[in-house]
Amino acid sequence: MLVKERARLVAILVLLGVFGVYFLGLKVQAENGVIMEELANNLPVIENTTLLPSAKPPVPDVVKTMNVVLTAYSSSVDETDDTPFTTASGMTVQDGIIANNLLRFGDKIRIPEIFGDKIFVVQDRMNQRKSWYQFDIWMPSKEQALHFGVQTAKIEVVN
Repeated sequence: MLVKERARLVAILVLLGVFGVYFLGLKVQAENGVIMEELANNLPVIENTTLLPSAKPPVPDVVKTMNVVLTAYSSSVDETDDTPFTTASGMTVQDGIIANNLLRFGDKIRIPEIFGDKIFVVQDRMNQRKSWYQFDIWMPSKEQALHFGVQTAKIEVVN
């Protein structure tokens, strides 16, 4: 019985503390001396939502660069085999998928001249008659693929 009463008392104290900080505006000082209210007031607010500071994502290391030919394809039956929405690696097509016969499935590349820091992942293969230095970017529509055309660019293989 005593254990239940202690647990109830602890729960009440925790709720009162939270209530006091958030609803009554009481100032609470953290171990490092920062007053929590001041910390909360210095965070950016967008549409009444407080954003917590975060670290920048790590910059991938460039393992290799290559000059390549870039083309594009879509999931239309005339451009693929009888499973137009499934890549050679077994994944469902999506933005960021690229086909190539030189690199392994899962290898990541960037094409900074055209797509900036966007990362593409090799998850598909091309017809064997295509060069190892040709990369085929998946696009959601045949029109987008045709509009992309044939381009040359330097790619970066990243880890």
